[in-house]
Amino acid sequence: MNYYPFIQPLLFKLDAEASHYLTLNGLKLSHLAGLDKILNPAMIVKPLTVMGLEFANPVGLAAGLDKNGDYIDALSALGFGFIEIGTVTPRPQPGNPKPRLFRLIEHQAIINRMGFNNQGVDYLLEQVKKSQYKGVLGINIGKNFDTPIDKATEDYLICLRKAYLDASYITINISSPNTKNLRQLQQGDEIKKLLSSLKEEQLQLQMQYQKYTPIVVKIAPDLSDAEIQHIAGLLVEFSIDGVIATNTTLERSAVQGHPLADQMGGLSGAPVKQKATYVVAQLTDELQGKLPIIAVGGIMSYADAQEKLDAGASLVQVYSGLIYQGPTLVHDIMRGLSAA
Repeated sequence: MNYYPFIQPLLFKLDAEASHYLTLNGLKLSHLAGLDKILNPAMIVKPLTVMGLEFANPVGLAAGLDKNGDYIDALSALGFGFIEIGTVTPRPQPGNPKPRLFRLIEHQAIINRMGFNNQGVDYLLEQVKKSQYKGVLGINIGKNFDTPIDKATEDYLICLRKAYLDASYITINISSPNTKNLRQLQQGDEIKKLLSSLKEEQLQLQMQYQKYTPIVVKIAPDLSDAEIQHIAGLLVEFSIDGVIATNTTLERSAVQGHPLADQMGGLSGAPVKQKATYVVAQLTDELQGKLPIIAVGGIMSYADAQEKLDAGASLVQVYSGLIYQGPTLVHDIMRGLSAA
């Protein structure tokens, strides 16, 4: 039974961030009580291998919903083929002042300026160790807000070293618009320095632990064609294992006129779908299959997921779609993919 249409109007009467945690804690309580086995359909399995990892199905949870790994087991019961948690930073930080999360309901969109609010990488890894989840787990890492941009690489290296053993793969978030100057890391010498250092550290960790943990890079939807081409070339040059396209957008043309359109932060949901799919298609042309693409941005239905896969993605992730469509979105997508 799809209970979400009855609950959503009540949740939408609350502050967006308050309802976010109310929903997650409700899922956790449901899981602890064993109710999720009754409420949620069984996972639809459609296994595939990407980056040397065995995914139960190609539909994953995007980073940002569970920043600290507090809800891994409860979220896994929704039928995801993989889960990504974070963004996490070396040290705990509160993020930006509230309010910092806004729903644009008419557009099935969200604006957030959370600012990497999290309890730090050590806390997240404690939660990972406590969880019973055995599937593919991505850990998304970033820099602390007060780390200068020229010192950012060290923050990523700290998180990479700490998360390496517990993560199935590690995502390098250099595309959030909510940490000052972070997107500079997508440009020029900054990205070369970062990718070179991360790759060198990954290979050392592989030798140390006899385990290879893939590294993927998450990029913005607001890049020019030339910037996409440049980044794609560097991902290949430094043997990065995958790319996630895309993060939230700073562009507002799709929601122009909405009373919340001028709120600072990244826009996600249905309005970013076209931009994200375009970046996926551009990456597909540039990469020529040399590394896989994980697509995220505006996936609100099976058709949206299929569009991303048709553009060249190997896997897809959802976030805003869950807020508007509810947890049955995962099963709706998988039913479509299984029938195709």
